[in-house]
Amino acid sequence: MKCPFCNQENTRVIDSRPADDNSAIRRRRQCDECGKRFTTYEKVETIPLIVIKKDNNREQYDRKKIEAGVLRACHKRPISAKQISDLVDEAENDIFNQEVREIDSSLIGEIVMDKLKDLDTVAYVRFASVYREFKDVNTFMDEIKKILN
Repeated sequence: MKCPFCNQENTRVIDSRPADDNSAIRRRRQCDECGKRFTTYEKVETIPLIVIKKDNNREQYDRKKIEAGVLRACHKRPISAKQISDLVDEAENDIFNQEVREIDSSLIGEIVMDKLKDLDTVAYVRFASVYREFKDVNTFMDEIKKILN
């Protein structure tokens, strides 16, 4: 492992411990050349997942896109960063548990909305308004009525 500070390859592991609910290993390393410490994470490599977009284009799955959408929906809501991270983890687990190589973006959106509905209804409606491309106030009201019933 190369040192990020001096680019030398002489580093050693000084501490290892489980991370991310035992799905990764966190390693503390020290460079033998400059003496600086840094952290690396080791994770199981998963099969690449392809997302089929609404226009039938395909792109590789990117967790950051889900995180960004959820963060926007939860902006100025009483939701902690841990709750958001846990929600994205749960959604990602559901996505990968589909055990497919390609997945429709609509299914990903539905999974995320389902999780948001349980977490915060305002964040859910915000996410749904962008995801479902609400055209007018009536569409917005229809979604709110579904929540209230």
